[in-house]
Amino acid sequence: MIKVASFADRPVAVMGLARSGLTAAAALKAGGADVRAWDDAEAGRAAARARGLAVTDLSDCDWSVMAALVLSPGIPHTFPKPHPVAAAAIAAGCAIICDIDLLARAVPEAGYIGITGTNGKSTTTALIGHILKRAGRAVEVGGNIGLPVLDLAKLGSDGTYVLELSSYQLERIPSVALDIAVLLNITPDHLDRHGSMEGYVAAKRLIFDRTAEAATAIVSLEDPTSRGIAMELMMGNRHRIVPISTLTRAAGGIFFDGGALIDDMDRAGVRAVDLATLPTLQGRHNWQNAAAAYAVARTLGVEIETIAAAMRDFPGLPHRQEKIRTIGRVTYINDSKATNTDSAAQALATFERIYWLAGGVFKEESLGAVTQFLPHVREAFLFGESTPKFASWLKGQVLVSECDTMNEALMRAHETVQTSRDGGVVLLSPACASFDQFRDYEDRGAQFRVLVQSLPEEAAA
Repeated sequence: MIKVASFADRPVAVMGLARSGLTAAAALKAGGADVRAWDDAEAGRAAARARGLAVTDLSDCDWSVMAALVLSPGIPHTFPKPHPVAAAAIAAGCAIICDIDLLARAVPEAGYIGITGTNGKSTTTALIGHILKRAGRAVEVGGNIGLPVLDLAKLGSDGTYVLELSSYQLERIPSVALDIAVLLNITPDHLDRHGSMEGYVAAKRLIFDRTAEAATAIVSLEDPTSRGIAMELMMGNRHRIVPISTLTRAAGGIFFDGGALIDDMDRAGVRAVDLATLPTLQGRHNWQNAAAAYAVARTLGVEIETIAAAMRDFPGLPHRQEKIRTIGRVTYINDSKATNTDSAAQALATFERIYWLAGGVFKEESLGAVTQFLPHVREAFLFGESTPKFASWLKGQVLVSECDTMNEALMRAHETVQTSRDGGVVLLSPACASFDQFRDYEDRGAQFRVLVQSLPEEAAA
């Protein structure tokens, strides 16, 4: 655990005692801060006491003396309604930060790379870390992925933290000065939390305000919002801009042509990586992730051959188009991380002859981006809270089976596809949040994996 000494002998409040909150409180205490920790749930408070942390009801806090409030990213401070603790802190002018801000205060000498976007953040973050480790660099990967950042190793001036940054976290990291900032894409998501699409875009745009002088900005040109931000940054002349695109030529950046990733960062148009050699980075959305990771690595001086080799043996991430098993002519794919239509559309675009498992808590107005890829779907097996709504939208476009649970949906899809002549793909890509039937998308994906592994070996003749 990295000690945070920047608040030594000063009172600091920590609200929200899940993994990152507990670690933040412990790191502050180890650094000499007077920590006041609280969680609305008794389980969180019990976990704090078990780690030797004092528990203080922050509803009775004197905010005029508090140096900062470390607020869990999951707790709102604006929309849809500020948590009372956050509202009291704001009224008193107390700074609201998160554990990533504490990391930047504790280890200012290290390098920092930040990655954000609606989709693809985790894969891109993990891929960058994989490439840099392959290149022999000292690197730690965290943020909205993996371990709490203060549980990572403390790096020196030759080390780099690669951080996945959610829109929630970007609002609470005023001390972070990124050397490289990456924006992958922006499509509607978390609008209830940010009040509107404008609020969500503003939160994502903050990544370029959290940069060091002369930082590099790697920006996608593929969606209108990101493209507009790229143009704005070019006019601002504060960052070195590296554009990326899978759809069009990105002069001076990274793009795709003839089945290969093209490196034009030195205006040479080098054919750098053959896409067919990247087994875990298939589909246009993964090409975007690869382009961003490649641009980061090249910015840091990693050789092209090293980048290509690392991309070829990148293992991928669980719950993101994760191949679980093949039975006969049927492949079973876990894409539980697809919690919105844009992410599900990426999976539907990648495969053919799909038996699609979808459903859960739907957060959008329509199936939107999914619609254009419905010709790839043989049958949709719906489950969860969204079933009636999805069924009404999909009937007449694809065959629909309405199920109660994911287990039932999988078994019906399995029975159907195993009797087909040409096989196909059983794809869990829900386009929904998981909270109606599961703890989170990871729980949903883990249960799907277990169910698929338990299927019998026999296949259709």
